[in-house]
Amino acid sequence: MKMSTPEVFALRDYLGPELKGRTISDAGHVVSLTDILSKTCLSGRLGELSGRSVLLSVTGQLISGLVMIEIDGIVRRLLLCPPDVNPGHLGALIEEAEIDAVVTDRPEQWADKGIALVITAGLPLTAAPPAQTERATEWLMLTSGTSGVPKIVGHTLEGLCGAIVADGPARGTQPVWATFYDIRRYGGLQIFLRAVIGGGSMVLSEYGEPLADHVARLHARGVTHISGTPSHWRKLLMSGSAAGFAPRYVRLSGEIADQAVLDGLAQAFPNASVGHAYASTEAGVGFAVNDGREGFPASLIGPSNGGVEIKIVDGSLRIRSRRTAHAYVGKRAAALTDGEGFVDTGDMVELRGDRYYFVGRRGGIINIGGLKVHPEEIEAVINRHADVRMSRAKSRRSPITGSVVVADVILTAAGAGRAKDIRDEILSQCRASLASHKVPAVIRFVEALDVTPAGKLARSDA
Repeated sequence: MKMSTPEVFALRDYLGPELKGRTISDAGHVVSLTDILSKTCLSGRLGELSGRSVLLSVTGQLISGLVMIEIDGIVRRLLLCPPDVNPGHLGALIEEAEIDAVVTDRPEQWADKGIALVITAGLPLTAAPPAQTERATEWLMLTSGTSGVPKIVGHTLEGLCGAIVADGPARGTQPVWATFYDIRRYGGLQIFLRAVIGGGSMVLSEYGEPLADHVARLHARGVTHISGTPSHWRKLLMSGSAAGFAPRYVRLSGEIADQAVLDGLAQAFPNASVGHAYASTEAGVGFAVNDGREGFPASLIGPSNGGVEIKIVDGSLRIRSRRTAHAYVGKRAAALTDGEGFVDTGDMVELRGDRYYFVGRRGGIINIGGLKVHPEEIEAVINRHADVRMSRAKSRRSPITGSVVVADVILTAAGAGRAKDIRDEILSQCRASLASHKVPAVIRFVEALDVTPAGKLARSDA
């Protein structure tokens, strides 16, 4: 495609010539990538968005993805808004991102919001002249894991695509990608970009879709490459829906991938490459670990990993690269990097031998009798038990120590009949591996554990 500004690339400019047979689909629609360059889901109104700051608020991921391709390189800013965003936060986000246009499939919900321009997006696609790249769009994403107004993180398309371009196009048979993430969050967007840029197709999830239905659809569409958080994967393994599904590439990110979940996936998908990656909305894609082991080799520390520099300061992982976000956006914006350009991820690691292991989030520490405890460290030990599917450690107030550790545990079907013995075995395992103040005072067997819309284990003190 001829571009009006040759030095600036938009997402559609990365699609390449080999589009035949490649699609993006959800539960109800299949869209050919060939059609994306000559058709529109914006009713011919793309020109009205030129130079504007746009909030993308669409129910489904398919139309969201099509809009991303269509308006990148046209708009000044693009704020991706997942459907779980608190409506009470929208006013602050609109002000901070200087939003003056909304693309939505629910225009009636924006009639009284004071937005200068509201454009409806939807299917079917209609014929439209090819768009010309006008400018580098700033991509804005929201942080997760906070009950307050999320921070807005600014990225360039170049930074978002850095790891994908470095890996080059897919070799051999075109992959069919899927992810349990929403593509309007960083982890999901990376998979979406990898599919459309790297030479594959994409099968999107549906918000609120039952897991069994989702996996059946992935199997029917021939998905070969799939990613999700460890919590996503644990829920899949618990559900029994993995039977018959045979991806050849399985990746985890977004949470600590402990050895139990890696081993469980290797057993469930014996012919797949199973690995985990480190990435965050602020730091971008840091590194991938493909040796089947938790943690990461100490050799990754330093400027030796494809231009990504990693260092550890006071136990916290810090990353500097062209893939990191360039700024927080808005009046609450704080410095995103330190004086040397490193992002402090807040993820705490510990060196054991020649390998670093993740122990938890700096902001997620619980206090037990004045001693700091990372709940993830306790969960990793509990999850090693063969009859444990998933666990969550948290604190509970105690009149003696101030607080104690409580562990909620989901058992396998085989383990459900011998809960008392398993409780004793878990406690023995914890006493052998953890300091005494980290050993759970209470173990509760539960049927389910909540997962946030971002795919992470929901955490709160009891």
